[in-house]
Amino acid sequence: MFSLTPSQIVSELDRHIVGQSEAKRAVAIALRNRWRRMQLDSPLREEVLPKNILMVGTTGVGKTEIARRLARLVKAPFIKVEATKFTEIGYVGRDVEQIIRDLVEIAIKMMTQQAKEGVEAMAKEHAESRLLDALTGVGANFETRIRFKQKLQDGELDNSIIDIKVNDAPMQTVEVPGAPSVGMLNLSDLFSQALGKDKQVVKKISISEARRIIIQEESEKLIDQNRIVADAIEAVEQNGIVFIDEIDKVCSSRDSVRSSSISQEGVQRDLLPLIEGTSVSTKYGQVQTDHILFIASGAFQIVSPSDLLPELQGRLPVRVNLKSLTRDDFVKILTEPEANLICQSKALLAAEGVSLVFHPDAIECIADITVEMNDKVENIGARRLYTVLENLLEDVNFSADEKRGETVDITAEFVRTKLANLAVNHDLHRFIL
Repeated sequence: MFSLTPSQIVSELDRHIVGQSEAKRAVAIALRNRWRRMQLDSPLREEVLPKNILMVGTTGVGKTEIARRLARLVKAPFIKVEATKFTEIGYVGRDVEQIIRDLVEIAIKMMTQQAKEGVEAMAKEHAESRLLDALTGVGANFETRIRFKQKLQDGELDNSIIDIKVNDAPMQTVEVPGAPSVGMLNLSDLFSQALGKDKQVVKKISISEARRIIIQEESEKLIDQNRIVADAIEAVEQNGIVFIDEIDKVCSSRDSVRSSSISQEGVQRDLLPLIEGTSVSTKYGQVQTDHILFIASGAFQIVSPSDLLPELQGRLPVRVNLKSLTRDDFVKILTEPEANLICQSKALLAAEGVSLVFHPDAIECIADITVEMNDKVENIGARRLYTVLENLLEDVNFSADEKRGETVDITAEFVRTKLANLAVNHDLHRFIL
């Protein structure tokens, strides 16, 4: 996926996100540079560091949406975290190095899924053989097994109940306080190692459920877990992407009282080595962060990016500003993306046999009311559209079962009637305890 050109990456993002071309271009160039770097020879390749990005924009303008879509677009380890979850060591919160440990876990899941897809056909054959042994017995003759095999493949026995041995469900993982380098310890792993084998139990389940469980078990037997861990760590180190949201929440104005911002500044200082490049201990080994791409974002309404520590500013060299959304942007958001809110509303009601028809003037009216509410109440950007549409379609959603087979026309008059007092009521809610 990194081999896509910047224009192709922007085109893919344009299918889901309206506007914000500056941010899209910065992300596209950063991703393309990841691919370009891999074409270089060592030692120059090791010297080329990622150009980390700082996104600046008010809430609801698309910062998180770009990150979410980016996660789907790139087939690389990706994690989104909120800076407010982390604090300086000694204060309540999590160690910032937990970001990398979580990213490694995500990468291992990705690599495991890819490996299982590669052995899926063989795992199905092994599962079918185990099911036949449970149905006919190990010593059954060839003709009997062939007859039952055909029934299994045709799905005739899916609802039949059988007794079959499966691995016992693993115990829940627990986090050990005071052992950040170990990460998560799985109690079932400890017991399995002590016993020298996996614990198996006999369960009485349907064949369809047994097939799913056995395919899972057989897939795990066929994959090389050590290879998966090695590939996952390499993927994190070379292609990992970390999106740090709400970076402005751990930033204090230079005019504020210093004692009140000790913990906030501590988070920034803890992030410095992580972003610049350091070695993080995980239960799978050491992970280098030198070539991980970091994208930070924040509204910066109370503080400004210049209030970040100078050292942190230097480690986020690419700064992009996301513009506030206009009325025309809201119209585009409701109509242009492939899975826009109007399409979602139509699909949900179509499940109950109700057809929704949005007239163009109604969409423009929704955009006008959204702009008005953002101006009068509080500007939360595109998230306001959820509130407006939910209030607009509340009666239709509630009585959908009674309107099966009907068509509901959403006109500008319909919108104005339903939402006439919405902005006023929401404004009053601010003064009601």
